[in-house]
Amino acid sequence: MIKGIIFDFDGLILDTETHHYRVLQEIFAEYGSELPIERWQREIGTQTGFSPFHYLEELIEEEIEHNHLQAQLKEKFHVKLAEEKARDGVEDYLKAAKELRLKVGLASSSDYEWVSNHLKNLGLFDYFDCIRTSDDVEIVKPDPALYVKASECLGLEPEECVAFEDSANGSLAAKRAGMGCVIVPNEVTHTMDFCEVEHRLESMADMPLGELIERLNELKVSK
Repeated sequence: MIKGIIFDFDGLILDTETHHYRVLQEIFAEYGSELPIERWQREIGTQTGFSPFHYLEELIEEEIEHNHLQAQLKEKFHVKLAEEKARDGVEDYLKAAKELRLKVGLASSSDYEWVSNHLKNLGLFDYFDCIRTSDDVEIVKPDPALYVKASECLGLEPEECVAFEDSANGSLAAKRAGMGCVIVPNEVTHTMDFCEVEHRLESMADMPLGELIERLNELKVSK
């Protein structure tokens, strides 16, 4: 039976991904170009070293000032995030997890400083029993290491946990770790080609956590 839930962060708890993509699109538009959503989706939930500004140079076939654009991206991105709240239903799920006596973890391909600062700003940090980030592994998602380490930190086997993800790379990491996965895509990930998962929600506000866990436990029994 499920004894723990493990959340992704970017795009799932706080929709940083949609804002990041929109700001990049604004910058690309200034050069009469665009960043295809399909190309950007390959970078979501992982770290590949992809540089959107090098990609922009390839598209427009001319050199651009990377430092200036990076500063512009950072400034606009943080302005948008400062106004953003947690996605619908997230805090309700975290409260319900405590009421259901489920252990609560987080596994993110971002670094700890980024994740912890945003969780504190959102007032959600204290809900988590364990946080594992890119600082804790050599390879991030879709490698399973983050989810394996998060479940170990919770004192649970991977099969006793369910992961909540918004990206294809993240869901693949969870499944490779041996745990069930529920996807809750956002505006920039909803068209992704996800691996086989246990359930899909458009929003955590669509179904109470208790009902979802009950369904997932029934699914485990039926296999």
